[in-house]
Amino acid sequence: MKLYLSRHGETDINVLDRVCGLTEAMLTEKGRCQAMSLGERVKDKNIDLIISSPMKRAQETSRIASSVCGAPVITDDRLIEQNYGIYEGVDRYHEGFLSNKRMFAYKYPGGESMMQVAYRTYSFIDDIKEKYPDKNVLVICHGGVCRVLRTYFVDMTNDEFFHYAMDNAGLEEYEL
Repeated sequence: MKLYLSRHGETDINVLDRVCGLTEAMLTEKGRCQAMSLGERVKDKNIDLIISSPMKRAQETSRIASSVCGAPVITDDRLIEQNYGIYEGVDRYHEGFLSNKRMFAYKYPGGESMMQVAYRTYSFIDDIKEKYPDKNVLVICHGGVCRVLRTYFVDMTNDEFFHYAMDNAGLEEYEL
């Protein structure tokens, strides 16, 4: 089984370099083109299923990619982006946000910790290994979730984890 992991296409909030967790955002024109390109990149990878976050930006990316590669889309709530609490909407380089981002077991005030995100997303990976052992699955979610899911497959130092970021509509491949 192969698992392909992707982040949604660019949104207007991404363009502004703002923290975007639970805030709903739609794709920009560039984001829709990125989603189309993602569909083209996975077209020859025999994707059996796309599993998407329920958030609008991921759903739109999934629909567009699906229209190109032909794989059906289902939704899993565990893929929702991290709740950044009081830092929702602030500049991505806000000192408080960056300080909190270095503390994995610490909840963002009014939000959730990366440990909580790992708990829900690791169980997601365990479930898809069990449910789809002979399938190639494309997961479309969010930057924070992609960062955490990468640690399921790749050991990272705290500093590597802090600095890791997947590009909009980026694509990583893992063997399960």
